[in-house]
Amino acid sequence: MTELRESAPEAAPARRGRRALGWIALVAGFVVFGLVLVLVAGREWSQRPALDAESAGPDGALAVTRLLEERLDVDVVIVSSLDEALDAVDDGTGLALGSTAPLADDDVERLVAQAGDTVLLAPTSRDLRILFASSGFQAFGDGTPAAPSCGLEVAVNAGDVVPGEAYDRGGADVACYPVADSGFALLQQEGDGRTVSAVDGASLLVNEHLDREGNAALALGLLAARDELVWYLPRIADAASTAPATLGELTPAWVTPAIVAAALAALAAGIWRGRRFGPLVAEDLPVTVRANETLEGRARLYARASDAAHAARLLRAGASARMAVRLGLPRTAPPAEVADAAAIRLRARADAVRGILLAEPHDDASLVAFGERLHDLETAVDAAVRTERTPS
Repeated sequence: MTELRESAPEAAPARRGRRALGWIALVAGFVVFGLVLVLVAGREWSQRPALDAESAGPDGALAVTRLLEERLDVDVVIVSSLDEALDAVDDGTGLALGSTAPLADDDVERLVAQAGDTVLLAPTSRDLRILFASSGFQAFGDGTPAAPSCGLEVAVNAGDVVPGEAYDRGGADVACYPVADSGFALLQQEGDGRTVSAVDGASLLVNEHLDREGNAALALGLLAARDELVWYLPRIADAASTAPATLGELTPAWVTPAIVAAALAALAAGIWRGRRFGPLVAEDLPVTVRANETLEGRARLYARASDAAHAARLLRAGASARMAVRLGLPRTAPPAEVADAAAIRLRARADAVRGILLAEPHDDASLVAFGERLHDLETAVDAAVRTERTPS
């Protein structure tokens, strides 16, 4: 009994020591987490977007720009902002223009009017509407070569190509490479000594597909019309290039990481020194939240988090569920199965449709382009289903 009474006081300090070590470990974990956030906030995403003129990846355009410079003596000027593009283009230069989704209508029209010849590498529905009076996307190529079927010299010299997206002709002066009897892979408009061409650059001139059939010849023929070519892929930042600077833009880069670190330190101090209350009492409350408030709140969270991958998954899930219902599949059908069914209904290549539905955007610009392509795909599926259901 004496030994038990003598050892009891020693157990209490041991428990307090273990508890103190636990809090020290917790605080250290918060500090490390804060340092990681600071480091991540200072990093820039280095992955290059599709059709990047300096990218050697499968979806890059390094091969075609090298051919332009080394074989055809075309000076390729790469710009990274709307202001740089407007300064670089004039009636003596060509313009290779990526997806214009981040730009306003006026910006697109100014660029095209200022350049000598413009090639739209990823035409959006808006581009086709304002530049060609076209209704937009019509069909996908099925992976087989298509003949020019037009008198355009560049297309005739290139011969057959393997097209991807095909567009409604609208008011285009020339339409080449018919696809599925409802669209054309190349549109061209002429006026005032300038030309505007629309092609699916992701299927014709990226490194992965440049060596197929006459793809390279067509790409070089369109892009080498002038001795100087300005290569411009619009970014999300260009959407607000003419707007006044916001408070966030004027705030130094170190402020946000410092606030995060201070908040973590305050949280750790609160856990360490705060009062301990008893367990919370669970009680059901009649709380009602309107659906639009939830949607807007989630949208703001995604925008602040810049989580393009998560937003893309939500877009993909919604588009896949809607198309599945139209195609007679369960709403929960996997996106790959929906893509295959859509390809059959559209008489398109399965890998091309999968490439649209299963794409993984890595930044805001590619997320916008991904949303445009999903919209075009849903529009095509709707049109195909309505056509089949309409009695002849």
